[in-house]
Amino acid sequence: MLASLAIRDVVLIERLDLSFGPGLTVLTGETGAGKSIIIDALGAVLGDRTGADVVRTGASRSTVDATFDISQMSRRSELSAAMDELGIEAEEGTLILSREIAAAGRNNARVNGRAVTAGALQRLGRLLVDIHGQSEHLSLLRPEQHLLLVDQYAGTTKAREEFSGLVSRIRALRTQIELIERGSRDRAQRVDLLEFQVGEIAAAELRIGEEEELINERRVLSSAERLATDASEALVLLNGGDVEEILPAIQAAKKAAHFIEGLASIDESLESLSTRLNEQVFLLEDLAAEIRVYRDEIEADPLRLELVEERLDLLQKLKRKYGETIADVIAYGGQAQQELESLTGGEGSVDAIRSRLDALEEVAGSAAQRLSKSRSDAAVKMAKDIERAIAELDMGHAKMEVRVSQRDDPDGLRLAPNRAPVAFDSTGADHVEFLLAPNLGEQLKPLARVASGGEMARLMLAIKSILSDADSTPTLVFDEVDTGVGGRSGKIVGEKLWDLTHAHQVLVITHLSQIAAYGDAHYQITKRDKAGATVSSVHEISGQERIEELAEMLSGKPPTPTSRRNAEELLERIENWKRIQTDAIAPTG
Repeated sequence: MLASLAIRDVVLIERLDLSFGPGLTVLTGETGAGKSIIIDALGAVLGDRTGADVVRTGASRSTVDATFDISQMSRRSELSAAMDELGIEAEEGTLILSREIAAAGRNNARVNGRAVTAGALQRLGRLLVDIHGQSEHLSLLRPEQHLLLVDQYAGTTKAREEFSGLVSRIRALRTQIELIERGSRDRAQRVDLLEFQVGEIAAAELRIGEEEELINERRVLSSAERLATDASEALVLLNGGDVEEILPAIQAAKKAAHFIEGLASIDESLESLSTRLNEQVFLLEDLAAEIRVYRDEIEADPLRLELVEERLDLLQKLKRKYGETIADVIAYGGQAQQELESLTGGEGSVDAIRSRLDALEEVAGSAAQRLSKSRSDAAVKMAKDIERAIAELDMGHAKMEVRVSQRDDPDGLRLAPNRAPVAFDSTGADHVEFLLAPNLGEQLKPLARVASGGEMARLMLAIKSILSDADSTPTLVFDEVDTGVGGRSGKIVGEKLWDLTHAHQVLVITHLSQIAAYGDAHYQITKRDKAGATVSSVHEISGQERIEELAEMLSGKPPTPTSRRNAEELLERIENWKRIQTDAIAPTG
């Protein structure tokens, strides 16, 4: 989750340090106070494109640092893979994303202090935070997101990954046939390329598990001085040394053993204790000997470290060219070798390859059909669930369709014996599109053509509410999700936002008191004049200060006694509701 956000010299913000916890965090303030600036700054540190216009007037640069606690994300294979590829290690479960924008226009990005590209920052950012609202982060507008959401809902993500493996094999066989049939000239060029690739992979003498060993060795070599020092300190504590005030553990244990032996000579019931204590003395001596050997073997070896770095660079280069893992590179080398043998073995091998291809396409066609049926069945139910959710979010009689379709393609897969072949890619044979009719009597149209920014944010909230358990993004941000929502519907929006906190950390910017009152933490954003310039500031509010803010949101400035009472009643009602919800989901003993 997002643990903290530090912003320096971004537009109206001079200096801002925010700490976030789990649950629902709300940010409120007058229009123009700087709420969206905070979201834009977060977007920048997540890899959004940004320019020098964000630098505060008079400052030379803007900086944004976002600290994430990823200790609960160790099983996220996507995040682990991205970090491994970038050579980034989490320090005590912490990941720090940093972005610097100079007034001169130059941008720098870092992760845990290591320089990366903005693209790398964006790749990590999308796994950590999903921002929804009136911005380009609106993932619901990305066509590929529709298919991903349906797969999350249907539970078909694993089946899609398995199908992707079949597609890779089909493409490889099709390429072999195409190249063989293309002619001797093209075949010769392909042979040259394959010979180079096979040779390059073979020369590397790859071994599965080597990369992990090298990464560990690099870690040890980089920390040789510290390892030797710590081992020496351990020896001092066990064996003694120049530090007179420290009584070595072994010496102390021997003394204790001597005393217990004396006691055992008098009280036979202590013989077992004496024996066990002497065994511990022997064990400590063995440990000290092993630590001494380890310490003596540890040495800074810049040359070996350089060789390890070079080897890791080679492995990364091969992975960029041939596969995501060393196992993939080795597999690619084997496939390339097979293709090379088929190309140099004459045209007679085409029939054998085509036979293998036909069998594989039949398997893939059946897999695509099963995947498509699962998606189609889930799409109908998902659309109904979304309709119910958006009705609760004051979107009227909006109608939703999750359309799963296919496109005929003579070079595609045949999903059933009597069906025409359809186009396919690594995700399957389906094209998924979300269609919306926002008002009664209107035709269903693609989201981008009919939904406003506020409707889109609420639609995503509805989808997130039904996909909460399946969605693995830890932090969700909703920017002005209350656009066009009245007080009555605000209650439902607030409840849905808070419900999301069972599986996510949620941040929301709102103008509506009925939503803000659901926050587990509440930040107020204000602006003031400072030395002839406008500056935004943020501070957490609670107690009477929070009641004043909610009262102003209810009836404007200055708050009246009635609006204060209404704010108090609103908070009390919501706290009671939250308590009931928490008790309802609490495990029973």
